[in-house]
Amino acid sequence: MGISRTPLIRGTLTPLILKALSREPRHGYAIAAWIQERTESVLQVEEGVLYPALHKLEEAGLLGAHWGQNETGRRAKFYALTDQGRARLREEVAQWKRGSAAVDAVLDTAEG
Repeated sequence: MGISRTPLIRGTLTPLILKALSREPRHGYAIAAWIQERTESVLQVEEGVLYPALHKLEEAGLLGAHWGQNETGRRAKFYALTDQGRARLREEVAQWKRGSAAVDAVLDTAEG
């Protein structure tokens, strides 16, 4: 039996990207790989979704970026959290936990 992929829930891409960058700068492919690895391949972020989101977060001041070399020696753009990005990550995590706890409360309610 294979692993079933789950589409990203609306509003989760930003916190996933910010969390992926919370410990160290990463390039786009490494961000997508980190998310896939941490979710045991349940969530996969496609390039066509990831890169526009990275540019949007950079324009919003949540990410900084610099050019460097990836693990294979190729030129890649590395993204890192700004102080504003760290604050936004804290907000996003708190909001997610409140919302998911509320959904859990409803789903755990006995029918009848």
